[in-house]
Amino acid sequence: MKDEHEFFPADVMAWRPGPQSGTQEKVLSRDQDDPDILTRLVRWEPGFHTAADVIRHEWAEEVYLLEGNLHDLTLDRTFEPGWFACRPPLMPHGPYRTTPGCVMLEIRYRA
Repeated sequence: MKDEHEFFPADVMAWRPGPQSGTQEKVLSRDQDDPDILTRLVRWEPGFHTAADVIRHEWAEEVYLLEGNLHDLTLDRTFEPGWFACRPPLMPHGPYRTTPGCVMLEIRYRA
């Protein structure tokens, strides 16, 4: 189960290096027994791109784009703020790139 938090100002949290070079994150809540399960803000620097392979992971994921844009190389589509994705475990997605950079809210959980 994720950490318990009452409302707090996420904007005062510092951005920390993300798991991939070119990303930063603010982990808002995490399951201490299952560290892949979290809620975070993730920021991709301008020009960031994921590996050339399609992405799959073991957890379910919901993503809401807050700032910038994100281009899906497989779909050849660019997504702007306000776009949302909900992916069950192992759903193929990406690869992605962003020219201006982007900020997303990401929620991960076990389905």
